[in-house]
Amino acid sequence: MQQVFKNIKGDRLIWAIAALLAISSFLPVYSAASNLAYVGGNTNTFSFLFKHFMHLFLGFSIMYGIHKIPYRYFRGLSMIMIPIVLVLLVVTILQGTTIEGANASRWIRIPFVNMSFQTSTLASVVLMVYVARYLSKIKDEHVSFKESILPLWLPVFLVLALILPSNFSTTALIFLMVVVLVFLGGYPVRYLAVIIGAGILALTLFILVAKAFPEAMPNRVDTWISRIENFSDGGDTEADYQIEKAKIAIASGGIKGVGPGKSMQKNFLPQSSSDFIFAIIIEEYGLIGGLFLMVLYMWLLFRIVIVSQKADTIFGKLLVLGVGLPIVFQAMINMAVAVELFPVTGQTLPLISSGGTSIWMTCLAIGIILSVSAKREEIIGKEREGEIEDNQLEILSETL
Repeated sequence: MQQVFKNIKGDRLIWAIAALLAISSFLPVYSAASNLAYVGGNTNTFSFLFKHFMHLFLGFSIMYGIHKIPYRYFRGLSMIMIPIVLVLLVVTILQGTTIEGANASRWIRIPFVNMSFQTSTLASVVLMVYVARYLSKIKDEHVSFKESILPLWLPVFLVLALILPSNFSTTALIFLMVVVLVFLGGYPVRYLAVIIGAGILALTLFILVAKAFPEAMPNRVDTWISRIENFSDGGDTEADYQIEKAKIAIASGGIKGVGPGKSMQKNFLPQSSSDFIFAIIIEEYGLIGGLFLMVLYMWLLFRIVIVSQKADTIFGKLLVLGVGLPIVFQAMINMAVAVELFPVTGQTLPLISSGGTSIWMTCLAIGIILSVSAKREEIIGKEREGEIEDNQLEILSETL
């Protein structure tokens, strides 16, 4: 066991937070699995728990492997991965895989294995690394807006354009995180205002085209509009039904909750093990359980900022913020949806919700953060070794 901990580098508190989140996910996922088993006609609920365990095991394996890679290599890898991601997004749209009746063009079927992969989550991580690379490259340089269009904004808008038709919430989240990162990276605000305006204009044109040719993307734009309208003024829709059941679950939980596995709303709430798992957690573990998760995510945010501040390069600082902030922001959105502070989006709760792609990409992002903090530890270690050698030389010289 000591050998295992010896090989683990990087911020120990981030490792601990990730482990606590993963451990906290088992009982809620297993509890919600009873509904999944009933809907799927499967009487073996343990299989869902085992599947979730394997997703987490593979995720932490990814985290461990990634944190061993020097983070400077991610600069070049992002350049290589951007074209690959674009191809995967196109293939995903053309393949049109559906999962349990969910919208097509979100998942890609992996050949030879019975698995699906949501390519937009991989695209989001790769894109944030790519943007961090570009911002670090132009740091302290005067770059005109025209010069930044092709190397920076063209890949961003290509990725967003390929994700938007099937997943508006993920597109909006990625765009928001890119805007935050380029702002923190010192990109001129006047240029950023133009990009935001262009993004809003592009979205408006997309909606108008989709409304004019509804057969191209059936029900997608109508679903977005109905969710927003339902959030603002209420209505008899599926989203309204989900929020109603989520609020009943939260109200039933009270301070201490009804107890592990005793949730009633998991039998009625769609996506109880993924999109709305926070409501099930509060129902079973009460306000105490909900606050515990919020504290963990806020603690993770604090450590992300600390690691970013201590990074030895501009690229390291921006890289940590680029891949770390979306994790916490996604968690806040998931919780806000459950308490009706935000329209229904379909965003999962990182490291808590079931689903392999979400877990793996979250672990990938955390692994990158740990790689940056591991480099900092390496530098400190070398400095200490240098100080020890200097002290030894001083003692030797005084002795002579």
